[in-house]
Amino acid sequence: MVSKAKLILIAGGTCSGKTTIARAIGRRVESLKTVIVSHDNYYKDLVHLSLAERAKVNFDHPDSIDKAYLLQDLTLMLEGEAVNVPEYDFSTHSRGEGKLCIADADLVILEGIFALYYPELLELSDLKIYVDTDADTRLARRLARDIMERGREVESVLDQYLNTVKPSHAAFIEPSKKNADLIIPGDKDFDTVLYMLNGYLLYDLISHSRKGR
Repeated sequence: MVSKAKLILIAGGTCSGKTTIARAIGRRVESLKTVIVSHDNYYKDLVHLSLAERAKVNFDHPDSIDKAYLLQDLTLMLEGEAVNVPEYDFSTHSRGEGKLCIADADLVILEGIFALYYPELLELSDLKIYVDTDADTRLARRLARDIMERGREVESVLDQYLNTVKPSHAAFIEPSKKNADLIIPGDKDFDTVLYMLNGYLLYDLISHSRKGR
């Protein structure tokens, strides 16, 4: 019987450092086939709505994620299948075909603000991490990202932050911290944390991830 890949969930507020720690873990266990997925790729496709209607959608609410699609693809990845991870265009709020991930992964890392929110994901996971970063730091990082990478205006970014990002963080994301096995401060160097995780990553995950293959 083919054993499932191990699953690490990494959650935290907007721009808390989730992607950075996911990639750092991937580098640490370079002997494993590792797939890193962002649940941002699984936002619902809003192509059926007008651009004005799309702009009104709260993308910081758990209902904005196509959970069924995410769980379907994630289950296939954990079973060793290759799937087409979609690409999400944040300028048009539409979802494209994306690219094929590798098959027979040993480790799947899913990062996103709601990674520790959905019970279905928690049941699948082997390790749950929450990246806890100061709100001012997260806002500064989000401003820089949205202005430089997404062509947004400062006023637009701040308006969205105050009206949806901040309230949704308090309502959905911060409370999911209680589901974490490990809470990492996102405004500090990750090296010490990764060193502490090394025993778990190199022994528990590696020694059991390929059993039966």
